[in-house]
Amino acid sequence: VFALSGFLRVVKGFDIGLSTKCVEIPEEMDMCHEIGYSEMRLPNLMGHTSMAEVILKSTTWQHLVHTDCHPHVRTFLCSLFAPICLDTFIHPCRSMCVGVRDSCAPVLACHGHSWPDSLDCDRFPADEDMCLASLTKEFKYLHKVLPKPACQTCPAVEEFFTHKRVLEVFCDNNFAVKVKLSKKRTLLGDQEYNIECQVEFITQGSLLPYETQNMIQQWLLINENCTQKMTQTHRPMVYLLVGKVEEGIILVNQVYRWQRRDSQLTLATQKWRYHKCL
Repeated sequence: VFALSGFLRVVKGFDIGLSTKCVEIPEEMDMCHEIGYSEMRLPNLMGHTSMAEVILKSTTWQHLVHTDCHPHVRTFLCSLFAPICLDTFIHPCRSMCVGVRDSCAPVLACHGHSWPDSLDCDRFPADEDMCLASLTKEFKYLHKVLPKPACQTCPAVEEFFTHKRVLEVFCDNNFAVKVKLSKKRTLLGDQEYNIECQVEFITQGSLLPYETQNMIQQWLLINENCTQKMTQTHRPMVYLLVGKVEEGIILVNQVYRWQRRDSQLTLATQKWRYHKCL
């Protein structure tokens, strides 16, 4: 949850006209729940005048929020689609827009979309005005910078292999994550997924297993075309994703289908503890 007071730069705001009203943030706006307030202004800063329009337009962004492409992507979008009920409209600062755009535009591009003109950063106020500012540089130093998942070509799913070949692949990489995937239906019938991750092995010294789990979840959301191929039905499917971290980028190089009674993958993960790579 973001404390709004930590973001505000105080000078002058933009007056809200008498035509705006406070309304409850609707259940369908999942991305703007648990952000520190529960009521929003309507019309909003995107010019949406009805709640139906707000829901329709905002839900197209919820998938981007789930990728965690930038620490402030949720704050940025919710300040526009569901602005907080104060005496003045609080815009996001131009610097916040630029930061979110630079981190999240590549994710949109991976899904075949460009950064929209409606979110042109030049339309937002400079940091010396009253606006939502990014957290300070000092804050960044207190938090570990994790590798980012890359938008990449999907590795082919392998279904036939030996445990010796799997061990060779393990030697060429530094993480393997067992993933259980299934489709889920949202309130609006959009395509989303249940993703459960369990780290089978990790040799990247600076990363912790739960961090690797989170990064694989992000990889699956960013590379949604791969996730779609792995979830052809609503029945849960299990895979082993093997890859490495290079220059701050997380890449998945191999995908194995983990079928029931799959002794070869189980054997490989058991033998890995004692295995000596050539």
